[in-house]
Amino acid sequence: MLRVLVVDDSVVYRKLMTELLSGIAGVVVVGAECNGRTALTRIEELAPDLVTLDIEMPGMDGLAVLEELRTRKLEVGVLMVSSHTVRGGELTIRALELGAFDFVTKPQHGALEDNRFSLAVSLQAIVKAFVAGHRIRGMLRKVAPRPPRSPSPPALTASAPALSLPPAARTPRQSHPPAWKVGLVLIGVSTGGPNALGRVIPALEAELDAPVVVVQHMPAVFTRSLAARLDAQSALRVKEAEDGEAIEPGSVYIAPGGRQLRVAMAAGRRQIRITDDPPEMNCKPSVDYLFRSVSLLPSHGVLGVIMTGMGSDGMLGCRLLKRAGAQIIAQDEASSVVFGMPRAAIDAGVVDKVCSLDSIAEEITRAVRGTRG
Repeated sequence: MLRVLVVDDSVVYRKLMTELLSGIAGVVVVGAECNGRTALTRIEELAPDLVTLDIEMPGMDGLAVLEELRTRKLEVGVLMVSSHTVRGGELTIRALELGAFDFVTKPQHGALEDNRFSLAVSLQAIVKAFVAGHRIRGMLRKVAPRPPRSPSPPALTASAPALSLPPAARTPRQSHPPAWKVGLVLIGVSTGGPNALGRVIPALEAELDAPVVVVQHMPAVFTRSLAARLDAQSALRVKEAEDGEAIEPGSVYIAPGGRQLRVAMAAGRRQIRITDDPPEMNCKPSVDYLFRSVSLLPSHGVLGVIMTGMGSDGMLGCRLLKRAGAQIIAQDEASSVVFGMPRAAIDAGVVDKVCSLDSIAEEITRAVRGTRG
């Protein structure tokens, strides 16, 4: 059973979160607290697997709780509960950088009960991804210090059949194409993305001779805060993408939350178009939507990068990019918060190379320079 502690200063949200989480198979809510200080005490007493943590609380807010968890070295997953505001977006980005697993937003419009279903769906997906990642990380921690004594693989124990990986995910194809120069980099990422992007984008050189276009699954307002934070940390210019702007080398464009982004040609130049087209794979912005748009353009060397995230958004787009001559790299399982999106692309047979998070920036740089790694 997944043990969850609910923390929110609103009695209404404590009750709602408790009811929705208790309705998920395999979840037991072990307590509910109204402030950060009592939450820390209960975390130490109850040792929950996951805490839902309201960001904005009087006294000790969610960020302060996260920082204290790090200080005390308390290993617990954290799901942030945020308001759908500019300040909420800024605080959420910081919380994710501090190690929060993911976030949900409190309903912005309408009655609470009217938004109950969408919140329930979000919680179910996040809990499922957290449980899967929790199990895999536990397995990796157990096996990492113990290399096999012989070339033959160790037998799986009967107690953990769900942790075995399909052959495509265990031994992804690692092709080594001829050196070629990339003129456009596309990145698709979801759960764990803000922290992962914070490791990749600032590591790119200021002279990168290619634009980078990023789809990060996030609601409106939040992507603006993400772009601003990455811009402050990076040599490259990082901004939230705007409709009609030309795509320039040395810049990183973040798809605006709650909108779709595609790339089009105008007067012989690549241009960003922002639309209100419907979600794809329940995602808006959608990685598939971006990747597909680029696959339809004249190819001038495209690199697609699929990073940590739940679901399979990006897999179909990677397939189309591959057919159009692009190269695809994916983040590896060990460094992914959730391996869903990279695994889907790997299992589809469209990934050329699987990389650790800390090597992705180097792979992008090599591809743009036209050198082989």
